[in-house]
Amino acid sequence: MELHRLTILQAHEGLIKKEFSACELTKVFLNKIATRDKEICSFITVTEDLALSQAKRVDEKIQAGNDIPVLAGIPLAVKDAIMVEGIAATCASQILKNYIASYTATCILKLELQGAVILGKTNMDEFGMGSSTENSAFFSTKNPLDKTRVPGGSSGGSAAATKADLCSYALGADTGGSIRLPASFCGVVGLRPTYGAVSRYGLIAFASSLDQIGPLAKTAEDAEIVFDAIAGKDDKDATSLEMSRTQQESFSIADITIGVPKEYFAKGIDPEVEGLVRSAIQKFEQEGAHIEEVSLPHTQYALAAYYLIVDSEASANLARYDGIKYGLSSGDTDLLGVYLQSREEGFGDEVKRRIMLGTYALSAGYYDAYYVQAQKVRTLLREDFEKVFQKVDVLFTPTSPVPAFKLKERIEDPLAMYLADVFTVAVSLAGLPVVSVPVGAVGKLPVGMQIIGKPFAEHQILALAHRLETV
Repeated sequence: MELHRLTILQAHEGLIKKEFSACELTKVFLNKIATRDKEICSFITVTEDLALSQAKRVDEKIQAGNDIPVLAGIPLAVKDAIMVEGIAATCASQILKNYIASYTATCILKLELQGAVILGKTNMDEFGMGSSTENSAFFSTKNPLDKTRVPGGSSGGSAAATKADLCSYALGADTGGSIRLPASFCGVVGLRPTYGAVSRYGLIAFASSLDQIGPLAKTAEDAEIVFDAIAGKDDKDATSLEMSRTQQESFSIADITIGVPKEYFAKGIDPEVEGLVRSAIQKFEQEGAHIEEVSLPHTQYALAAYYLIVDSEASANLARYDGIKYGLSSGDTDLLGVYLQSREEGFGDEVKRRIMLGTYALSAGYYDAYYVQAQKVRTLLREDFEKVFQKVDVLFTPTSPVPAFKLKERIEDPLAMYLADVFTVAVSLAGLPVVSVPVGAVGKLPVGMQIIGKPFAEHQILALAHRLETV
């Protein structure tokens, strides 16, 4: 039995039947990380002692005859922007390379209550700023399916680890596509929940009105299990909301109306990517779903609005890294010198670029011209989705216009890198739930399709993703 290939439910069944122990399962993954991750570079920190101690506690419960939750003893990887007390939380930045988390994120606490086993912290673009996981201060993660290509970003380490079977599942964080793009490029399932469905407490902030934690998993069923475990209201996060399973648990495909936004199939999309996505849509049509072309007319402005808003929020959030409170501190006793040198040495080029752009957009004389206008566009985008969802139940779009691109292909061209997010940012600005699910491959490079739902329709879009996996 290849334990590293088991889904969450398969591994859970094996544990309760005592076909293997949680420690044995954990050691399989730790051994694979030790041997294979040298070429993929998906982990920044491996927490072997923590993982084995957590697995041992699960084994003791099983031996005592106690029932265990589905996620008990199942090893996961955690994006290095999510805090685990006592473990390094670097956000893939030099400015935090020696920072040890002083508390644990709410989503991790919920998983620990389930008996989850934490294998380590995964690589990412620094502070989540990037679409390829090449902006890490430490090393670039490679796509497990083609090591000359990127895994997507910024949660590329989590996606690569999941695809390479270095963990059963992983947690990522999605600001403008940082779960979905890696899921598409690596060929796994990635869920960005409704904004507020999962607490952000313990997530190192990039852009607070957009950041959202979610799972990367082998299957839609696995993603749903993890989502159910981490979702819900948290008193420590005022933006979090109580989740209730009001969505219909079972439904007929014939009762579903699928919207296909014409703006997502415009000039520039790879013809093979478009063909695979349309083929997936056709499968649902053959099962009786009604397909309707729709329009989201302000989509063309989404990318510009997103980068104005996200950079503005980043410039405010990253002001806390001043070389005084915590993290890297460089320079002499002169306060201004400490500020300047700590940031010069601690932040990478992309982070500096975004801080400067965001500060400019928020500055006197430009705030109304740029930031306020971007927020108006955000409102128009949200209204576009609201109007469309009066006619359709879900939306199907490509996750990316192209498959995974080559390492270093776009790293010197920020605008080309930003265009990788062209199909993902509008959903983030609207705060809607969306899952990227594999629909085929161009050669050996996976292609993902987004299933976008109404607010809190996570279970519906995951059910459709699961259906796609089985047809």
